[in-house]
Amino acid sequence: MYYCYLPTPIGDLLLAGERDALHLVGFPQGSMRRDPETDWIYNEQPFEEARRQLTEYFAGERKEFDLPLALDGTEFQLQVLDELKRIPYGETTSYGDIAKRIGRPKAVRAVGAANGRNPIPIIVPCHRVIGSTGDLTGFGGGLDTKTELLRLEAENSGLLQ
Repeated sequence: MYYCYLPTPIGDLLLAGERDALHLVGFPQGSMRRDPETDWIYNEQPFEEARRQLTEYFAGERKEFDLPLALDGTEFQLQVLDELKRIPYGETTSYGDIAKRIGRPKAVRAVGAANGRNPIPIIVPCHRVIGSTGDLTGFGGGLDTKTELLRLEAENSGLLQ
């Protein structure tokens, strides 16, 4: 597995994967903070496109990602991750809404768990999922990071003036 870091306004993101797909985006803080494994090899080259697209995202110039991703998990978890990718830039939805959209309206907690184990946050936009009351809920990069990502998107989608 290869890895590199990308400096961003929310701190240095860890990018990890193979030459053909991104496997992981790790936050600099929070429960999803990750360090490279001892057998990983530092190499920025496999991540040129991911670095470019993430840099454009943080500059407010990119609203969708087009990258090869290596997502793994159960069929249910992958279904949730696929639904996360459908949440439009600058918008939010609730865990309950996601559960309904995948045809499992009672699986709200399971949706939350699948959302929480998303290995490629930002690109698979789990930060756009909030509580049913509109409150920000747990986030692997910390609530300050979630707030910053939502603010960035709101500003660049014209929702904030």
